[in-house]
Amino acid sequence: MGDLPRDRTHLVFPFLHTGIDYAGPVLIADRRGRGCRLTKSYICIFVCFAVKALHLELVTDLSKESFLAALHRFIGRRGKPQTISSDNGTTFVGASNDIYNFFKTYSDDIQTEATNKGIDFKFIPPYSPHFGGLWESAVKSVKHHLRRILSLTHLTFEEMSTCLVQIEAILNSRPLTPLSSDPSDLSCLTPAHFLIGRTFLTVPQPPLDNENIKQLERYERIEKLKQHFWQRFSHEYVTALQQKVKWRSSNRDLELGSMVLVRDRTQPPLLWVLGRITKLHPGPDGVNRVAEILTKKGTIRRAYNNICPLPETSSC
Repeated sequence: MGDLPRDRTHLVFPFLHTGIDYAGPVLIADRRGRGCRLTKSYICIFVCFAVKALHLELVTDLSKESFLAALHRFIGRRGKPQTISSDNGTTFVGASNDIYNFFKTYSDDIQTEATNKGIDFKFIPPYSPHFGGLWESAVKSVKHHLRRILSLTHLTFEEMSTCLVQIEAILNSRPLTPLSSDPSDLSCLTPAHFLIGRTFLTVPQPPLDNENIKQLERYERIEKLKQHFWQRFSHEYVTALQQKVKWRSSNRDLELGSMVLVRDRTQPPLLWVLGRITKLHPGPDGVNRVAEILTKKGTIRRAYNNICPLPETSSC
């Protein structure tokens, strides 16, 4: 395994070094109500190399003009990047073969356009998707759950754009590492801290888990899709952070004062249960399997399968 690129290991301004990829296609309704016609659209994903923040743009087609329009919207809100990295379109995850033709046809034009704006556009070697693992992982985070929730209903272009912005906020609110080593500090660092200086919050909404999406208003459907995405992503994010080892032995144990992320299915979107370990409860064999955690709402007791320690280093 080779070393990480220099752009991945140095903390700079967000999106100064950016990777892009396409996800899709997603079906968009041309209007509301019955008899609407479904058309294909695509999601252009921008991922920051330094802090792994995401920016999602919905594009109508795979033309050069649509991509440049999405790039201009991205620059207007996130600032002009110094470098943009992408693959050659031959191995785009989940996208149609048209994406390959798009980059094969317009790669020189896009590179020239970006160079005129002071952006260095880089392509990874052909047939080497592992060179772009960062944006491939971003595509998986977005499309893996989005593909499941979009089967519930069809959204218009405006509704889909609103849904993507809320999904973007959920992904950028994920905990990365504790802000400090102080045992009384229950706050964590998220990609949102690098974007707006604080974590993302959402306007409280009533839960819509048990509601039939076909009987909801159009704006309530977007909220239900957001809550559905949050439940899937928050649950699987904790599972992904937990290291899978054989239960016959343990390589490490939780330490007192370490910050952990607690799995809780009842939390509303963008709210993560964070806390500090205050006490460990060993079993009859002397192995710790239960811990007491100090949270903002008090002390709770959880088993290890519902606890995920956050990395203490800045390597994430």
